[in-house]
Amino acid sequence: MEGRNIVAVGGLRQRPGTTPALVRHVLSLTEKERPRVCGIPTATGDSPASLVGFYGWFLGLDVDASHLALFNRTVQDIRTFLLSQDVIYVGGGNTANMLAVWRLHGVDVALREAWESGVLLCGGSAGSLCWFECGTTDSFDVNKLQSLDDGLGFLPGSHCPHYDGEEQRRPLYQQSIAEGFPAGYAIDEDAAIHFVGSEPAEVISSRAGATAYRVELRDSRCVETKLEARSIV
Repeated sequence: MEGRNIVAVGGLRQRPGTTPALVRHVLSLTEKERPRVCGIPTATGDSPASLVGFYGWFLGLDVDASHLALFNRTVQDIRTFLLSQDVIYVGGGNTANMLAVWRLHGVDVALREAWESGVLLCGGSAGSLCWFECGTTDSFDVNKLQSLDDGLGFLPGSHCPHYDGEEQRRPLYQQSIAEGFPAGYAIDEDAAIHFVGSEPAEVISSRAGATAYRVELRDSRCVETKLEARSIV
């Protein structure tokens, strides 16, 4: 694997005690016998439950797993730590809070340098939305989706995770684009887009029917184009 790679996951429907197929796929992309994988659980406030879930994915696998905590910070040199990884996985949770904390600690700058140096970036939900310029989020009200317009911007345009998993997602995203949001990508749960540079290289899916979509404005009308996904199960 060469170049700048991001795997944006729409969301994971997890089964306890198993490693999600999409996570296994990400590990395989590194082509390493023992990949170094760092989890960043900032979006949940570094909750113990999210850390237990993250480390549980790798039980029985030959993986060197670690995590970056920012609420009880133990890593002094964040840049060096992140650049030493093969994969950086960002978990779900509150995207707006996560981005604010990252910027306070300089994680945003370190992540860009890691990506440009060849570290694979990935994540689901907040961990996929963060890489884009903007998107839809429940960061400000868990009962109402709203727009978020200050993503990291590693990937151009907008993004909507959980496209088939939450009732409000599809109509809000299409409405936002109709009202001026930049075009972008919507991703179902259990599906992902692998971006190389800023371009989508492949859509992958671990559940029948799960896929991704290009959503854009054409002739003043929001158009959704289904992208073909490759099954990895």
